[in-house]
Amino acid sequence: MAQGQGSSGNVIAALASFFIPGLGQLIQGRILPALGFFLTVGIGYALWWLLFIPAVIGFLVHVWAVVDAATWKPRG
Repeated sequence: MAQGQGSSGNVIAALASFFIPGLGQLIQGRILPALGFFLTVGIGYALWWLLFIPAVIGFLVHVWAVVDAATWKPRG
């Protein structure tokens, strides 16, 4: 079972999301947010050569993925 905010599990999840966006959410058992973060950041970074804006959006969502993994609390 996942532990609360600030637990070592959340620290590991945040580090995982730092290296691969969405991996921390996947570790926490949250499949849809993991897929959303991974695809959004991946598409944003992949389109950096088209425009500057997708890369910025990708970066901001990447940071959001790390913060989300670090601060997530299971319900219950």
